[in-house]
Amino acid sequence: MQISLASRNTPDSIAEVNSDGHFIMTIPGGRKGKYRWAQFDDYLHRLRRNFEWQPPCRLSLMARCNNTQHAGTWGFGFWNDPFNTNLGVSGSVRRLPALPNCAWFFYASEHNYLSFHDHLPAQGFLAATFSSHRIPPLFLSLGIPFFPLLFWKGFTRVARYGLATLIRQDAVQIQMDVTEWHSYQIDWGKRRVTFTIDGQTVLDTVIHPFGRQGLVIWVDNQYAAFPPEGKLLFGTLATTESTTLEIGDLQIY
Repeated sequence: MQISLASRNTPDSIAEVNSDGHFIMTIPGGRKGKYRWAQFDDYLHRLRRNFEWQPPCRLSLMARCNNTQHAGTWGFGFWNDPFNTNLGVSGSVRRLPALPNCAWFFYASEHNYLSFHDHLPAQGFLAATFSSHRIPPLFLSLGIPFFPLLFWKGFTRVARYGLATLIRQDAVQIQMDVTEWHSYQIDWGKRRVTFTIDGQTVLDTVIHPFGRQGLVIWVDNQYAAFPPEGKLLFGTLATTESTTLEIGDLQIY
């Protein structure tokens, strides 16, 4: 199936297609406090109900990342852009917040803690899903005034427990050399999702995203941590060297 992706990046980063047809995303090294980001996606101008992908479908690609110690996140897969991450980008559609739904390969450096369930891995290189039933966005937006309370440790624990009841999740941490080319596949069915690397299944789960999803491929120097014993933390990280994520042979069918 034809895939139409738009590129976006901060001024000092690169998101381009090279002569081999590979998608190249590079962010430079630099200080913390400055966001560095490069991304391809297919949902900038779409409302969530018009996102392209729904089950059954298969995402297949080749990928490598040059930096095993990257500070921040990178990855590729399907998600519903729950926080409207492109807000403020010229031409982007305004969307109210939503609970997360995704099926993706996701790298998160040690500064991150991206699990609402204590028994699941929250950082490293992951195959992961989030599954949330639809709650009216207007209802979710009513919680925005209470957002500052998430920086209070006592409230964070209560909020994290509440989110764990609303958001199902599955994940497995993968130990491998991401600097080498590997083939990745996400088979998103109506009742389960299967993740495969180099022909070997790494995660097969009945916890699958609900609703239509967009395709996203990115690298950035951002972190977010919602640990069980502490308060919400997020921001940008210092990076000592550049990080490049390269994607080839991208197909969805």
